[in-house]
Amino acid sequence: MPSPVKMLQNLLDYYSVKNKVIAKNISNIGTENYKREDVVFKDMLDENVNSFIKTSNERHLSTLRINDSNDSKFEHIYDNSNDMDSGVNNVNIEREMSELAENTLRFKFASREVGMYYKNIQNVIKGGGKF
Repeated sequence: MPSPVKMLQNLLDYYSVKNKVIAKNISNIGTENYKREDVVFKDMLDENVNSFIKTSNERHLSTLRINDSNDSKFEHIYDNSNDMDSGVNNVNIEREMSELAENTLRFKFASREVGMYYKNIQNVIKGGGKF
């Protein structure tokens, strides 16, 4: 079972990559025929499901098992819709800015949680305070 800190670190990695993809979409709003991109954290669900579900036989729920490959944890998806939201491509600036704001808030929350985890460890090492 992955530790909570490892899951938060993976989440921070995801938010960082997602931020770059959103920025790329925004910067290409005037580029003709540019296809909007998104990113999916494809292994997070699989990893968490595999860590919490125990089976008595390896073949049970085999579709939920993760292949231990060195592939990226994030899958880039191209939006092939023909909506010309910006007039020249399918990037909608309002949607991108909304996703950017949401992503920023989630990143701040996850980074604060990681910081609190290490601060608690530091307190334990120092003795937890005065008696």
